[in-house]
Amino acid sequence: MTLPIDSDLMRSFLAVADKGSVTAAADAIGRTQSAVSMQIARLEDCLGQRLFDRLPRGVALTARGAQLIPYARRVVRLMEEAATALRSRPLDGPVRIGIPQDYSERVLPQILADFAKRYPAVEVTVRCDYSVPQLAAMKAGELDLAVVFEWERNKSKGEVLCVEPSVWVTSEKHDQHLQKPLPIATYFNSDWCQEHLITSLDRHGIAYRVAFECDTVGGFLSAVRSGLAVVGLSRSTIPEGCRELTLADGFPTIDTSAVVLHQNPRGTSPAIEELAAGIRAAFRPGVFATGVSL
Repeated sequence: MTLPIDSDLMRSFLAVADKGSVTAAADAIGRTQSAVSMQIARLEDCLGQRLFDRLPRGVALTARGAQLIPYARRVVRLMEEAATALRSRPLDGPVRIGIPQDYSERVLPQILADFAKRYPAVEVTVRCDYSVPQLAAMKAGELDLAVVFEWERNKSKGEVLCVEPSVWVTSEKHDQHLQKPLPIATYFNSDWCQEHLITSLDRHGIAYRVAFECDTVGGFLSAVRSGLAVVGLSRSTIPEGCRELTLADGFPTIDTSAVVLHQNPRGTSPAIEELAAGIRAAFRPGVFATGVSL
């Protein structure tokens, strides 16, 4: 009969493996050296395998011990996740969030999906829109959270998550950036296109023609992937098969804006606060790479 493995034995096993000695592991997990030695012996008996070679100073994993490491980490992680989930108060209620179209394919969708999986009782509603309409919707009480772009960073009433540059992007396959005049994509009736996109070209004396017009980031992605035009995108949203055009290619950075999280001051809830925390985590340095320092 196969004996069940106590998760506590796994914790002691990982402590010894990580510290390289029973004594150091005992200090790390607050047990006596003899207690940890007994737990390792019990685990080896359960598995019928020797997990450590005893050395003059400390221990070393055997081949079987090394094989157990990823399983042990998974078991301990799942136990910790279960404890956290069951000890915390279940979240419910509605959360309405606005996100920029730039991040509708990358960055935020995974955060929102993970949140919905962890808190199935929370009713998350996502509005994918430009910054100005988002802020108007929040003022009207239609959003609880909004992630927006702002160019006057010091005047923002929100929380700056990061600084994100907009750059020119071309297809690696089509090289449309070599054409003259340069074929570009623009948004319909966009102040950003006129004030930043077009201005960056005029400032550097780059002749261009509008080859593609649309009203969505999805349209920009289609234009650049198909080789119809070069486009302006947030650096972190450059799609596969495309690349940034740098000064080495003769192209300037279009602009640099702050990515800002706004929270409706009219009220909050545990669900809103938890989602806001998840968004902050997604934009932490080292997780969200933009190449621009705050």
